[in-house]
Amino acid sequence: MPMPRWARAITSPFRRFGQAAVRAITSVPWGAGGPGAGDQVSATRALSLIPVFASVRLIADNVAAMPLQLFRRDGADRQPVSYVPDLFWKPDTQGDLFTWLHKCVLSMALRGNAYGLITQRDQLGYPTMVEWLNPDDVWVDEENPVKPVYYWQGRFVESDRIVHIPWVVLPGKVVGLSPVALFAQTIGAGLMVHEYGRSWFTNGGTPPAVLKNSQKVVNPDESEEISNRLASRMRSRKPLVIGTDWDFEALKVSPEESQFIESMRLNASQVAAIYGVPPEKVGGETGGSLTYSTVEMNSLDLINTTLRPWLVRLEGAFTRLMPGREFVRFNVDAMLRTSVLDRYTAHGMALDQGWRNRDEVRALENLSPLPPEAGGTAYRPKAIAAAPAAKRAQEGDS
Repeated sequence: MPMPRWARAITSPFRRFGQAAVRAITSVPWGAGGPGAGDQVSATRALSLIPVFASVRLIADNVAAMPLQLFRRDGADRQPVSYVPDLFWKPDTQGDLFTWLHKCVLSMALRGNAYGLITQRDQLGYPTMVEWLNPDDVWVDEENPVKPVYYWQGRFVESDRIVHIPWVVLPGKVVGLSPVALFAQTIGAGLMVHEYGRSWFTNGGTPPAVLKNSQKVVNPDESEEISNRLASRMRSRKPLVIGTDWDFEALKVSPEESQFIESMRLNASQVAAIYGVPPEKVGGETGGSLTYSTVEMNSLDLINTTLRPWLVRLEGAFTRLMPGREFVRFNVDAMLRTSVLDRYTAHGMALDQGWRNRDEVRALENLSPLPPEAGGTAYRPKAIAAAPAAKRAQEGDS
């Protein structure tokens, strides 16, 4: 595919933008990566639909709230690293890791891509600060997928200054598919249903009841007075005294209103399917009768079915920003909530089987380490700990 006309309209010589060359571009090719002219739903407008906002919020909040842990490979083993990398200590000018991760996931969930601009590096050249860019301001020339060319706000940026994390990518492509653009009709239908409901209530909708009298002709002023009195009684939840020949009939939900409510639920379930979240958490209906009896099992199901693919993508992208033997993992155990009895039982099993020591267990409970003489760092499985006592008992019998 030949280079687009807009890409050839650049000025020379180049001026420098930080460490990357900047090229003045006369126009921006939004049809190739940004909000196209045919898109009926923008990312901001899509967020005004409750199921979309709830789905995105559910994923972004839970991912951003998980602690990030750094490990170092040592042959076949992996060792936890005690220090916090600068990138996760102060990832951007705001210096808030939760907000930083939240922005990244929001960009991926709404536009299918997260684009970060590396603004600071350490002495070894590894990124220490990354500013997430508005995906609508970024365009990627995918003519050569092996060496994509990035433009931000119409200016060329070196690829080594860009951190690009796509969501769903087709073979031979670099840019991820935008769910808002791909499912514009589904999201747009939900917005139309919401707008219909708003206008229905704004315009008064169907009267909630009919009050009629066959003996007396009621003029408009009297009708308004009777209606106000009836509404006042209904709001105060007091009994209504009705005179001669009055007939009160409360109206039921019409088939149109019932279909309106069902359409909202169906749309919520469709949006939940797009993002892989449980439908009942975003206003839809679950497809089966499977339920979980404990909060822990419910959280575990959310991690395995919804969050794990997001975590794996981010772990891979952040690991590529670390030195050679270091890699990043999210601590999903921090999301699991169990009862005190279940937690302490699990700690006891870990101590008895010797794969955790007392100080590690105390750290999980936010307690300080034991004094050195207490042996908090020793791994003592039950069989080893019981051996000295058994030996002393045998010596005493002899």
